[in-house]
Amino acid sequence: MAQAVLSVRMDRTDKENFDEFCHAAGMNASVAVNMFVKAVLKSQRIPFDITGDPFYSPANLRHLRHSIAQAEAGQLESHPLLEVEDE
Repeated sequence: MAQAVLSVRMDRTDKENFDEFCHAAGMNASVAVNMFVKAVLKSQRIPFDITGDPFYSPANLRHLRHSIAQAEAGQLESHPLLEVEDE
């Protein structure tokens, strides 16, 4: 089997923490990445859920654009902020 090199840039602290994790698990980062690649190729998908920030969901962005348009058209009412005492 021919070998190839994969170079990945990441935050230095993340790399150090990942190396420590891999060592504790009895492997090195190369073995862990190869395991990830094999899992992706076997299932033809990322083997865990990837979710984005719900703030940037299409529905929320539509709502924000609508609210901005209302504000620019002067259709919103201002309300005083309510002061809440710490318990």
